[in-house]
Amino acid sequence: MENVRRYRALASLCRQQAAYRPLQNWQLLGQAEHFEHLAEIELKAYFAACNAKGEDDAVAVAAWEAPAAA
Repeated sequence: MENVRRYRALASLCRQQAAYRPLQNWQLLGQAEHFEHLAEIELKAYFAACNAKGEDDAVAVAAWEAPAAA
Protein backbone atom coordinates (compact mmCIF):
# COMPACT_ATOMS: atom_id res chain seq x y z
CA MET A 1 0.00 0.00 0.00
CA GLU A 2 2.99 2.27 0.46
CA ASN A 3 3.69 2.13 -3.28
CA VAL A 4 0.11 3.21 -4.02
CA ARG A 5 0.60 6.27 -1.85
CA ARG A 6 3.87 7.10 -3.60
CA TYR A 7 2.43 6.67 -7.09
CA ARG A 8 -0.56 8.86 -6.25
CA ALA A 9 1.73 11.53 -4.76
CA LEU A 10 3.87 11.52 -7.90
CA ALA A 11 0.79 11.79 -10.08
CA SER A 12 -0.41 14.74 -8.03
CA LEU A 13 2.96 16.47 -8.36
CA CYS A 14 2.91 15.94 -12.13
CA ARG A 15 -0.55 17.48 -12.38
CA GLN A 16 0.52 20.45 -10.25
CA GLN A 17 3.58 21.01 -12.41
CA ALA A 18 1.46 20.76 -15.55
CA ALA A 19 -0.59 23.70 -14.31
CA TYR A 20 2.54 25.87 -14.08
CA ARG A 21 4.40 24.61 -17.17
CA PRO A 22 2.20 25.02 -20.24
CA LEU A 23 4.94 23.92 -22.64
CA GLN A 24 5.33 20.56 -20.87
CA ASN A 25 1.65 20.23 -20.04
CA TRP A 26 0.91 17.11 -22.10
CA GLN A 27 4.08 15.33 -21.09
CA LEU A 28 3.43 15.90 -17.38
CA LEU A 29 -0.22 14.88 -17.66
CA GLY A 30 0.89 11.71 -19.43
CA GLN A 31 3.28 10.95 -16.60
CA ALA A 32 0.49 11.58 -14.08
CA GLU A 33 -1.74 9.13 -15.92
CA HIS A 34 1.07 6.57 -15.94
CA PHE A 35 1.55 6.87 -12.17
CA GLU A 36 -2.20 6.52 -11.60
CA HIS A 37 -2.14 3.39 -13.75
CA LEU A 38 0.71 1.96 -11.67
CA ALA A 39 -1.26 2.72 -8.49
CA GLU A 40 -4.28 0.91 -9.90
CA ILE A 41 -2.19 -2.15 -10.78
CA GLU A 42 -0.70 -2.16 -7.29
CA LEU A 43 -4.16 -1.94 -5.69
CA LYS A 44 -5.49 -4.77 -7.85
CA ALA A 45 -2.56 -6.96 -6.88
CA TYR A 46 -3.00 -6.13 -3.19
CA PHE A 47 -6.71 -6.96 -3.15
CA ALA A 48 -6.20 -10.08 -5.26
CA ALA A 49 -3.67 -11.29 -2.69
CA CYS A 50 -6.06 -10.44 0.16
CA ASN A 51 -8.94 -12.25 -1.52
CA ALA A 52 -6.78 -15.29 -2.29
CA LYS A 53 -5.65 -15.44 1.32
CA GLY A 54 -9.26 -15.23 2.50
CA GLU A 55 -10.32 -18.03 0.15
CA ASP A 56 -7.48 -20.25 1.36
CA ASP A 57 -8.47 -19.62 4.97
CA ALA A 58 -12.12 -20.41 4.18
CA VAL A 59 -11.13 -23.71 2.55
CA ALA A 60 -8.96 -24.62 5.54
CA VAL A 61 -11.77 -23.82 7.98
CA ALA A 62 -14.29 -25.78 5.91
CA ALA A 63 -11.96 -28.77 5.93
CA TRP A 64 -11.76 -28.68 9.71
CA GLU A 65 -15.50 -28.26 10.13
CA ALA A 66 -16.48 -31.04 7.73
CA PRO A 67 -17.92 -34.05 9.55
CA ALA A 68 -15.62 -37.02 9.51
CA ALA A 69 -17.03 -40.37 8.45
CA ALA A 70 -16.53 -42.90 11.19
